[in-house]
Amino acid sequence: MHLYEERITLWRANSADDAIDMAEREAQAYAGDNSTYLGVCQSYRLVESLAVSGVEIFSLLRESDLEPQNYIDALFATGHERQTSDSPATTGLA
Repeated sequence: MHLYEERITLWRANSADDAIDMAEREAQAYAGDNSTYLGVCQSYRLVESLAVSGVEIFSLLRESDLEPQNYIDALFATGHERQTSDSPATTGLA
């Protein structure tokens, strides 16, 4: 059984690409030696200004028998998401 965690963090950035870069660095540090960052980050521009960069505002832990890429394909990136995919950095999907 694998345990997956989905998190939402806030970042002050000049662009979606910059926000994803910051989030990816933080996710790798957060995973540390005990976890593996699966390489999936997305950005969403907030209309209102909130708090400070890097604040976690959501976390979900889910156990699954699925291997990492199958987990992402089945539960996260099903192909039916309403998101832009102009560049890999926009969606952050590895």
